[in-house]
Amino acid sequence: MNKETSIKRRRLSPEKRKSLILDHTADIVASDGVAVLSMELIGRKAGISKSLVYTYFDSLTDLLRALLKRELKCLRQLQAQEAQAARTFEELVRGVTHQYLKYIEERGLIVERLQAEPSLSAGHDPTDYSRNDAVHYVADIVATNFDIPIDLAIAVTDISFGLPATAGAFCLHSDMSREEIEKITVTMILGSMNAVQNDYNNRIQPLKLEP
Repeated sequence: MNKETSIKRRRLSPEKRKSLILDHTADIVASDGVAVLSMELIGRKAGISKSLVYTYFDSLTDLLRALLKRELKCLRQLQAQEAQAARTFEELVRGVTHQYLKYIEERGLIVERLQAEPSLSAGHDPTDYSRNDAVHYVADIVATNFDIPIDLAIAVTDISFGLPATAGAFCLHSDMSREEIEKITVTMILGSMNAVQNDYNNRIQPLKLEP
């Protein structure tokens, strides 16, 4: 490392340095997964020492939690903007799905790989950007618009959340366009909602008897 590079490195603010460490970690997770990660590898990719990485993060788990929180915050905010602008339930599903698949296309399966890491799921503190919060937000809308009980709405919403993730993985390994995959995913989500509503009305809803 030459003198000029060293000077540039020292001039970075703590927040900028921390952000760059997270950026390099995200690149590794996207390309090679979580298993290959180490503080030494991250430092090498970022062009800094392992000890400097530890200056900003107490452990690899601490670093990965920070990365997951950052990625979820970005994704959830984009999806929330779509949800708030939607005028119909179809627009909501289409907008949220579009943002998710666009994110996957640009960023890869970073969130999915991080959430599958046992060390992150254990002792994870829920935040405003958690899947659970997003599920309950959409479930309230589903319960109101499809006139089904909230517990049923939560179940169908939680299960349907798995469709975009599967679609995202398919998108990364398929020649099919993202737009076409998006259409298929939206059709499947809306179809599942309508099927559950019909099933509830025709089979599960308590029988109404005249007095």
